[in-house]
Amino acid sequence: MNAVFKPQQPVQAQLEPMTARWLSEVARVEHSAYQHPWTMGNFNDSLNAGYMAQLLTGGTAPSATLLGYFVAMKGVDETHLLNLTVAPAYQRQGWARVMLDALMLWSRGQGAQWLWLEVRASNAHAKAVYQHCGFREVGLRKGYYPAGGSLLNPREDAIVMSFKL
Repeated sequence: MNAVFKPQQPVQAQLEPMTARWLSEVARVEHSAYQHPWTMGNFNDSLNAGYMAQLLTGGTAPSATLLGYFVAMKGVDETHLLNLTVAPAYQRQGWARVMLDALMLWSRGQGAQWLWLEVRASNAHAKAVYQHCGFREVGLRKGYYPAGGSLLNPREDAIVMSFKL
């Protein structure tokens, strides 16, 4: 059995805006974390649209480590979380909660009343994190995500979750 190396949490972590200079590293982490990752174009389009896009980095420049990131879209009285990713080497260390807390604070400051997201039905760990943070399942989007390409199951359902801010 292969052991998975889990590095220690960095002593220092901070949020900073996602910028074009980070996109190749963001794409590398995205591809290491997901079977169906966002493309560099998805991230670039999000930045160009002015979406809230933040990085969680550990250490200090110029050798900061990318721990994770999130992208969210502000609506009239709500925020929609589009992507939240923790780099695989730093998962299960509480970093998703750090980023969710930051997003909740920002959303409240923007006058949002609700935070919405979709999560793959098969992603039990992410659903548990969101539920622990107070999100509730409120709906189902049938065939929302691409799946493994099987003819029997080419798409995967998404669980819609919301959090009252």
